[in-house]
This record gives sequence, C-alpha cells and structure tokens, in this order.
Amino acid sequence: MSSRRDTLGLRIGMWLFLYSEIILFGGLFVLYAVYYHNFPDFFVAGGRELNRIIGALNTVVLLVSSFTVAASITAIQREKPRQAAGFLLFSLGCGLIFLVNKYFEWGAKIHHDIYPNSPTMQDAEPGLNIFFSLYYVITGLHGLHVIIGMVLLSVSLVLVLRGRVNAGRFTMLENSGLYWHLVDLIWIFVFPMFYLVL
Repeated sequence: MSSRRDTLGLRIGMWLFLYSEIILFGGLFVLYAVYYHNFPDFFVAGGRELNRIIGALNTVVLLVSSFTVAASITAIQREKPRQAAGFLLFSLGCGLIFLVNKYFEWGAKIHHDIYPNSPTMQDAEPGLNIFFSLYYVITGLHGLHVIIGMVLLSVSLVLVLRGRVNAGRFTMLENSGLYWHLVDLIWIFVFPMFYLVL
C-alpha cells in the first residue's frame, strides 16, 4: 500500500514540476508575443536569418525521440527490458543530434557576429536585437532542458539494464518520459515562433 502511495506521490510531484516549467516557458512566450506585436517587421527579418532546414530537422528528431521514449515504456510494461533499453538509447541519440545541430547553428550565428549586443546587433534596429536576445534565451533554456532530459533518460536506461526498472516498477522511466515529452512540446512552439515567423 505504501509503495502505491509513493508511486502516486512521485507522479503528482512530477506533474507539479512540469506545471512550473510550463509557467516558465509560457511567460517567455508571452514576452515574445508582446515584442512581436511591437516589432513585427524586425522579427520577420530575424527569422529569415535562421536556418529553417536545421529547425525542421530538429523538430523531426525530437518528435521521433518522443515516440521511442513512449515505446520504451510500453516495452518495459511488456517485460521486454532489452527492447526498452534499445528505444532509450535511440532517444538519447536523437537528443545528441538535436544538441549538435543547435551547436552548429549557434556557432554560425556567433561567427557572423549575430548575438545580443554584438557590434553588428548594436548598430541594428532595437527590434532585431530583441528578436535575437529572445532567440538565444529561449533556445538556450530549451537546450538546457534537453540536456536534463538526457540525464534523466540515461539514469532510466541504467536502471532498466540493472533490472530496477521493470514491469512492476517503472515510475522513474515514466516520469523521465513525461519530462522528455514536455521538452518536445515546448520545441513545437519554439520552432514556428523563430523559424517560421511571418
């Protein structure tokens, strides 16, 4: 009975934590909306500076990883730990691809002197500087959440391999999956905000 209460407590705790994360990013999205309303032309110009192909690729990568994380939970429920471990490894690979793409994208922008308060941005219109400031803050914070999600998935993977996450006890994997789905959901909003801005 106490085990069920612990499991319920962990699930409720994770949902409350996810709610706080939604509030954090929701506030940033509202801030974006306010500045977009004030500087629509400069936000469109800033969006044209971003690589839509990389943004779309990262979207596909995260969506696929979300599916494989869900598949790992199903596999562990069906008492197939090796299959679950394989799905988790694939998801971690997707997370790594996302971060590598983001590294090269940021690197290219910084190389072209496009970052907040760079000499180029200081000479640019305020709306453009605000766009890229929000771009770096929101995508950087999202990238940090991807790293945290990968750590959680890695811990879950180790626990699966050791048999501590199994068909009768998989709350850690389930909570890690919930966190990863939130990371993917946030990107679904971030991608059109910056890469498809009209």
